[in-house]
Amino acid sequence: MNTPKPADLVIILITGPENPKRLPSAFFLAATAAAAEQEVVIYFTGPATELLAKGKAASVIPMAGGKSIADFMKLATDNGVQIIGCRQSLELNGMTEADLGYSVPLMTPSAALPSLAAAGRLLTW
Repeated sequence: MNTPKPADLVIILITGPENPKRLPSAFFLAATAAAAEQEVVIYFTGPATELLAKGKAASVIPMAGGKSIADFMKLATDNGVQIIGCRQSLELNGMTEADLGYSVPLMTPSAALPSLAAAGRLLTW
């Protein structure tokens, strides 16, 4: 089982493709904190897990003519943000590990929450 690094900031991302205009801010905040040398984790759960499916994040574009959620996710990971997926949410969204377009650790809530809750700051998005 993969254990996330101790985090300064954790974002529990529950917003998914159903609300594209809400998503970019989570990734901007995460990238900004990581660029300031903070350890940042985004835990994708519930509808947010759909964004980890092959091609899904690239197809979600919050503003006509703008960047895709995949671009915002890349900005975050390029700055050192760690992404973790909720294993149980895969089933909730009709997905399996084979559907993932990203190589991310998968953790159940019971495995993830102790280390995520130990973060200096925790945001639910």
